Amino acid sequence: MTRSDRIARLRTELEGLTTERAAAEFADLDVLPTRDVVRVMLDDGRQVADAVLARADEIARAVDLVADRMSRGGRLLYLGAGTPGRLGVLDASEIPPTFGVDPSRVVGIIAGGPSALVSSIEGAEDDAALGAADLEAAHLGPDDVVVGITASGRTPYVVGGLAHARTVGAGTVAVACNVGTPVAALADVGIEVVVGPEVVAGSTRLKAGTAQKLVLNAISTVTMIRLGKTYAGHMVDLQTSNEKLRARGERTVMLITGVDEDTARDALRATDGAVKAAILVSMKDLTGRQALDLLAAHGGRLRDALEATA
Repeated sequence: MTRSDRIARLRTELEGLTTERAAAEFADLDVLPTRDVVRVMLDDGRQVADAVLARADEIARAVDLVADRMSRGGRLLYLGAGTPGRLGVLDASEIPPTFGVDPSRVVGIIAGGPSALVSSIEGAEDDAALGAADLEAAHLGPDDVVVGITASGRTPYVVGGLAHARTVGAGTVAVACNVGTPVAALADVGIEVVVGPEVVAGSTRLKAGTAQKLVLNAISTVTMIRLGKTYAGHMVDLQTSNEKLRARGERTVMLITGVDEDTARDALRATDGAVKAAILVSMKDLTGRQALDLLAAHGGRLRDALEATA
């Protein structure tokens, strides 16, 4: 097939996608006052949360799949090109400091590699073999889960990656913004969030990007909750690696235990900054070492450790 034939076929495919459709109500935005354009755009975006909420059951299934594999020692890997790839890398990079997870356990892979985070790598998203190769280079295994992210639901890079993931027995999740997509057909869990045409036709960094970010937030955050990385709505496994996070760690210990600032600070020093252990030290009259050992004996779950000492 020639390049012209491939482009013609792709043009036909795009014509059937909601995310590529031009909506008549946005046709005159370029002649409206700036304030009106801003209001139209923001009003149009209000439907995103409802569209994501409608896929809550599928998101929950994805969370259970990821939490199960990660509890066995597996990893969560995001795979995407362009904006979806950047969103995956963003979410992956924020999990370690927030929940104390080793950076190797949540990985973002973008078509074209790290340079694609700041500039477009032309053609990378069109290469299905590259998606498979990037996951192979990451040593994908059966305990891992790959979340493929693509607004259209047909990006070859993501399709190739999910197909490879299936061959090695890894879990697969697809996040798309159209229905009946190739990626959803490949995945154990397909999350198809339909947000409608964009204010600028085909600019899927807008509503589609917002929807994808919400889905990734839910998958990663609720997975961390399932793995015992929070307690009473607090980030008790955060890494106290800078002044803001150290202050947040002290405040978390104080809020949960009711101790004063000095006691919280002393407890954190005794546990090398481990917030969960510091909470145990403050509540149960344990040494730092005893608290750390107790947590280890209960799989790092603070609630279980507290109940064991009740």
